[in-house]
Amino acid sequence: MMENKGIEPNENVQLLEMLTFKNLCLTKSVAMSPLVSDEELKAILKNDVSLGQQHVKELQSLLQKSGLNK
Repeated sequence: MMENKGIEPNENVQLLEMLTFKNLCLTKSVAMSPLVSDEELKAILKNDVSLGQQHVKELQSLLQKSGLNK
């Protein structure tokens, strides 16, 4: 069985990059939502915002556990 040694420094960098990317995507989806008239696209954007918020919270939680984001 593999022992969990925690998050490595290079993984912290990757987490920060993913968090930055997810925040950018989330911002864009929120900004685009009022401009969209197609109901199907609105539903996709609404779902994307919901998932994006969840992913951001999960990434922030991992960063806090790593001790990087105190």
